[in-house]
Amino acid sequence: MAAELHVALVAADREVWSGQATLVVARTTSGDIGVMPGHQPLLGVLESGPVTIRTSESGTVVVAVHGGFISFADNKLSLLAEVAELVDEIDVQAARRELERAKAEGDTAAERLADVRLRTAAAR
Repeated sequence: MAAELHVALVAADREVWSGQATLVVARTTSGDIGVMPGHQPLLGVLESGPVTIRTSESGTVVVAVHGGFISFADNKLSLLAEVAELVDEIDVQAARRELERAKAEGDTAAERLADVRLRTAAAR
């Protein structure tokens, strides 16, 4: 059996995903990071972007994460996000409309959110 780590990805309003994984890739303020079983303990700030989880069942879970924290210790990885959306929950057409509206209004925060949604949806 391959080495595994326990992952819990939680948003402010719900648990988004929890389970066993062999690899998690996320973007932090220090750059992209890959966490595998046995990784050194870490605590970091998540940047908005896709998080990719390679599950123990050889599947892949992709989540759009908008800010938060990442913590790893004792083979347990916690991702605490302000907002998180599973790739299957993203409405691509609505995200495109939101991006156009945000650009037209000069709303950089909304533009960033829509851009992350679209980049994550492209990973399907």
